[in-house]
Amino acid sequence: MAVLFYVSQLFGGFIDPMALVMLFLILLMFVYVFSYPKYEAKDVMAIFFGMFYVAVMLSYVYQIRVLESGVYLAFLIFICSWGCDTCAYCVGVLIGKHKMAPVLSPKKSIEGAVGGVVGTALLTVIYTSVFRTQMGLDTRSIVILAVISAVAALISMVGDLTASAIKRNYDIKDYGTLIPGHGGIMDRFDSMMITAPIIYYLAVYFL
Repeated sequence: MAVLFYVSQLFGGFIDPMALVMLFLILLMFVYVFSYPKYEAKDVMAIFFGMFYVAVMLSYVYQIRVLESGVYLAFLIFICSWGCDTCAYCVGVLIGKHKMAPVLSPKKSIEGAVGGVVGTALLTVIYTSVFRTQMGLDTRSIVILAVISAVAALISMVGDLTASAIKRNYDIKDYGTLIPGHGGIMDRFDSMMITAPIIYYLAVYFL
């Protein structure tokens, strides 16, 4: 189903992507009902969550790419995710005192979160100023993109903490071992999955 969803996106949505998501849910319900009691409700919800959380959310990276100036806008996803992480870490190490989520992630601080958001906005201003001609931006658009990036950076922290919460629920350290020292693909892209849709919709409506 994830493959069909991406094929639909690639060829201009010849099938409504959300219709595919609903079809997937209905198929899961059929399997759940007619194989009962082989699977539990939590199994069905986990499969559907995995499809939506990973496949659907990440599809917005491609949707941003096909926008006007999308090749440049797509890099905002990385700035908002990895740039925010870096800025938050640096500020947190320097002045972090108040814990943001003490049980879930004891090392993350409110000061670090603020630093991550502000740092991301500044990185976006620098980035868009460098490529303002290629992107066809004026000062107002640069400010709007900085605000969009700040919002996305704040939400990216929720994505990162969500991934951490899921790992804690299942008592695992990493989602995989594909990248030595960094875990699996999910460990590197957890915040991007929630950041990409935010950037897409805010860019579409406010630029």
